[in-house]
Amino acid sequence: MFETIDKVISELDKVGYIADRSLATVIYLSYHLQKPIFLEGEPGVGKTEVAIVMSKLFDTKLIRLQCYEGLDSSSALYEWNYPKQLLYIRLLQESGATKKEIEKDIYSQSFLIKRPLLEAILYSKENEKPPVLLIDEIDRADEEFEAFLLEVLSDFQISIPEIGTIKAEKRPIVVITSNRTRDVHDALKRRCLYHWIDYPSFEKEYRIIMKKIPGIEEDFAKQITRFMQKLRKVDFLKKPGISETLDWAMALIAMHRNYLDEEIVLETIGCILKYHEDINKFKKEIWADYERRAEFLQG
Repeated sequence: MFETIDKVISELDKVGYIADRSLATVIYLSYHLQKPIFLEGEPGVGKTEVAIVMSKLFDTKLIRLQCYEGLDSSSALYEWNYPKQLLYIRLLQESGATKKEIEKDIYSQSFLIKRPLLEAILYSKENEKPPVLLIDEIDRADEEFEAFLLEVLSDFQISIPEIGTIKAEKRPIVVITSNRTRDVHDALKRRCLYHWIDYPSFEKEYRIIMKKIPGIEEDFAKQITRFMQKLRKVDFLKKPGISETLDWAMALIAMHRNYLDEEIVLETIGCILKYHEDINKFKKEIWADYERRAEFLQG
């Protein structure tokens, strides 16, 4: 499937992802070198979507670990199902089982609550294909979790004291994303192939709209794309990504519109800008200026 970089681009296109050559090269190398991909970029530029489309391409399971402040190893790896263990202990005691027999039974995989990392390690033992493991927004997690993650990514094996060492038979396809709200440690980046996903060019954004929203008129798609390209040049707190572009285009179609005018833009501005300060800035600095407003609405 990934014989050449051009093949990667065409395969991604088949499942609805428009990739430039630099991103396709990173995916190609990640596949052949079996190294994780580390994707950074502003929110909404398509980082998470890379993992989703790769799971579709390889027809395998997508396992997602959503990072957050305070995430620890037990939440990412495994926990023992204590209520189930207690219930089983009572049943064994009533049947006359010895302490040794009870301990042997309750510390088995059937009593493990598998969190994303353990699930990814065990998946290839039961399935022919390795899964796609998405570690989403690693910058939201603490540095201590990064250190733990380094160990897992090095050899994809874990040691559970009561069971022993469990190792993945096939290395998962790993995609790590970051919105760069903080710097991620160099040690983690060194184990990955790095790529920055920037806001799309006019041509790329236009192609994405045409691909993701079948039936949209070409002129309308171009008008939306020009509007979004100009909007990103404004110094907002949060510039809109391609996900906001698609949300807005679908909202406009749901309202049976096929062109932009002053009224519809103001009515739907919340689809694009997500901060009250940004909306006020847009209204005062752009929409209140006749010439700038006309520039934004050019077809």
